Amino acid sequence: MLLRALITLLAIAGATYAQEANDFDNFIRPYAASNNFSGNVLIEHHGEIVFQRSYGYLDREHKRCNGDTTQFHIASMSMQYTSAAVLRLIDQHKLTLETTIGNLLPNTPGAEKITVIDLLQQQSGLDDINSHSDYGEILQHHQTPGSLVAHIDGHSLSFPPGTKHTREEHSAFNVLAVLLEKVTGHAFPQALEEILLRPLRFKATYADDDDTAPPSAAHGYQPKGVADLEPAPAIHWSGKVGNASIVTTTSDELHLVHSIFDGNFIDSQMRGRLLETTPRVGYGWFRSESTEFGETTYYMNGRAPGFASYVQHIPRKGLTVIVFSNVYSSAPSEIGEGLARIALGLPHRTFHPLAKAPKAVKRPVSFRFPVDFYQSSAEMTMFSRESDTFLRWPSGELSPLISVGADEWVDRLYWEPVKLDRDPTGVPVALHYDRFTGDAVH
Repeated sequence: MLLRALITLLAIAGATYAQEANDFDNFIRPYAASNNFSGNVLIEHHGEIVFQRSYGYLDREHKRCNGDTTQFHIASMSMQYTSAAVLRLIDQHKLTLETTIGNLLPNTPGAEKITVIDLLQQQSGLDDINSHSDYGEILQHHQTPGSLVAHIDGHSLSFPPGTKHTREEHSAFNVLAVLLEKVTGHAFPQALEEILLRPLRFKATYADDDDTAPPSAAHGYQPKGVADLEPAPAIHWSGKVGNASIVTTTSDELHLVHSIFDGNFIDSQMRGRLLETTPRVGYGWFRSESTEFGETTYYMNGRAPGFASYVQHIPRKGLTVIVFSNVYSSAPSEIGEGLARIALGLPHRTFHPLAKAPKAVKRPVSFRFPVDFYQSSAEMTMFSRESDTFLRWPSGELSPLISVGADEWVDRLYWEPVKLDRDPTGVPVALHYDRFTGDAVH
């Protein structure tokens, strides 16, 4: 009787896991089928990997499919690896959170007050290299942490160190890469290998220093129009050292999550500080007291030419969701959030692009957005080309719009909802973008 009951329970559990895996896959498929996602997904729940699946191609030109061992550039999620290495050096008493870094920026007024913890929590006030007009040119040449820091040394601080967080501080992590080199005496890729990757026995993670990529590394792609893809422009990933140069797999990322949150790699006191840090941003993570999930949630996303990434970890729910994509789109964040909701039995939105979209506007229409918009007081222009609709940003960048309903779209680049309001005669009068509204300019 006991054996029969056990067999019955195992059959029920197997059917439940199969149904859940089917739910995950059905949720992801529309993103993949519409060329808005290509990559790997891994979900762990209560200590078991309940879903691990690959979609699309790592090399579209040669029809080589993504697989469990495919390696992806993970953009800003790379900060987790730099942070873990720095925390490890602190554990080894080679640094402290209060160590100042003024000697690394000798020409920057106030840099002598910047501490390691200011850099880790992105509260340094440093000028940000990614905002420089020549940053695109910088990425066309091999860089070192020192050459990147030299570009900002001498620029004024935006605010007193340690007082606030206003934006992602890419330069702060360039400085941390210089610090790792200085402490270890090795170039950043070797320093990371020595401090973090070798001790934790990572199998497929490395810092891209512009060397030849292994065959298992995914090629990067970007949206072309509303439905197609094209190769992303080539860059020197050494220009993103410390903040966005890591290449890894979903399995290695899961290993990092366990090492930081559950393991002994970082001292328990230091781990507690990381997990309970007062700022919302720190150590390569966002921390949220989520009302939706009813628990403290840690997450991070990243986006860089040809790639996008997302991870969410909810310790008390025993849930980790990892989404890596070799398509330059913010869709992985929405995919990861939706998968977490499915895993926890919560309501979730689905993505259903229209197979044939009606023409949105007969002629270009501009909309003026408020000062607190992503680009202050931006004038955005909507126009249609045949059946495709686009938004033109003030910079000239075009966002293809994926139609999901009557006068409703998703911005394909930034994955934000877009909705058009018309007057009774059908004339556009307002455009809603995310939580902002722009009035038509006549």
